[in-house]
Amino acid sequence: MMKNYLEKLYANKTLSKAEAKQALVDISSGNANNSQIASFMTVYLMRSINVDELKGFKEALLELCLPIQLDGETIDLCGTGGDSKNTFNISTLSSFVVAASGVKVAKHGNYGVSSISGSSNVLEYFGYKFSDNQSQLQKQLDETNICFMHAPLFHPALKRVAPIRQEMGVKTFFNMLGPLVNPAKPKHRLVGVFNLELARIYHYLLQAEQSSYCVVHSLDGYDEISTTSSFKLFSQLGEELKEPEEHTITRCVENDLFGGNTVKEAASIFKKILEGNGTVHQNNVVAINAGYAIQCATTKNINECIAIARENLLNKNTLTVFTKLINLN
Repeated sequence: MMKNYLEKLYANKTLSKAEAKQALVDISSGNANNSQIASFMTVYLMRSINVDELKGFKEALLELCLPIQLDGETIDLCGTGGDSKNTFNISTLSSFVVAASGVKVAKHGNYGVSSISGSSNVLEYFGYKFSDNQSQLQKQLDETNICFMHAPLFHPALKRVAPIRQEMGVKTFFNMLGPLVNPAKPKHRLVGVFNLELARIYHYLLQAEQSSYCVVHSLDGYDEISTTSSFKLFSQLGEELKEPEEHTITRCVENDLFGGNTVKEAASIFKKILEGNGTVHQNNVVAINAGYAIQCATTKNINECIAIARENLLNKNTLTVFTKLINLN
């Protein structure tokens, strides 16, 4: 079947939702070889994915995943990655800030592919042990307000393609899927995407779900609110153009968000910010992303939410949550 899908794609045709779904099932079940999988992913580097294809891929991964049911409402903060900006781990840090602010977080993440350090890299560096055990994850959520789900443990298709993605070393359509296929199916989502076209596709897809969401994209190419430029915000209220200055945040430049050249350097930056020793710009970008997530989950005033996030970062409540989670392993 994969050969048929490839021939159709090579002829500049798109897949139906059903075909896209079956293609992912074939990949997951071993009915496609490595060369076919690499070719399949390469097609979507050459052209944009459409809504039906993304829907099909999403449905396949959610049906195939190891399901998990966590008590209570949760939020996920997850970026697509693939923006080639090599920032520090903004969404991961923001997730811990949100948890320290009293909102439960079911974080979905993976190793970095097109960046030095993904969320899984930095947590693993600090000794976090990945688990797919529901009772263990629920305990983490109950005691620290956050649990972490390493994507390949829950998604057989992601595990199957992980070595190929790593060898390719570039973003693929699997980057686009990560924020959509959290196995805990959180009630709320803050999603960062790497371009405006994908932001609008996400907006379209998430409108059909029974969840509150914010999709963000900084207009200079970041898959988060970078504070380096204006950013687009998509939610149930529609599409908005926002400025960092609306939140009394001064713009920064790309180098202010640099994430290091190794996982060790990335972890050092991560720890420094957690300990309350981040720069003004590092603290700002974490606070604004965490603030929008808190608002998404609570509907409080956005500037109040950013202030809550900043306070819980700087008073080291976030460090306490992080340390407790690591020590629970």
